[in-house]
Amino acid sequence: MPDVLFYHLQRQPLEAVLPTLLQKTLGRGWRAVVQATTDERLSALDDHLWTFADDSFLPHGTDREPLGEEQPILLTLSPGNANGAAIRFLVESADLPTDLGAYERVAILFDGDDDRALAVARDQWRSVKQGGHEATYWQQDENGRWERKA
Repeated sequence: MPDVLFYHLQRQPLEAVLPTLLQKTLGRGWRAVVQATTDERLSALDDHLWTFADDSFLPHGTDREPLGEEQPILLTLSPGNANGAAIRFLVESADLPTDLGAYERVAILFDGDDDRALAVARDQWRSVKQGGHEATYWQQDENGRWERKA
């Protein structure tokens, strides 16, 4: 049964948080899939993961490119798991996967300043709990460290 983690983004934007979480994912030896809902966000994340730090990048690709299934981090708009990822990141209020059990973890990152994103995250929380899955809720403290709140 997967761990489902809800990350309430209030102090840092997605572009600051996602690369750190992806680095930790790769450090565990896991593959990741990041699901967005718009071409614009997918393209922006694709560009950002190459340039987010001066001294490093995150190896990744999109499912629009040849050999996307071989990428350690796959960016997609679809619900599939072409690269056999252990963890799925949902951004932009992407839908929960119907096959939650196919993952070690599912991480839902949502913007705390977006009322629609908050409402979707609340609905997803209820759905996860009703499905009998473990869910944890994380917020950043004043120092930017993640604290488990529920």
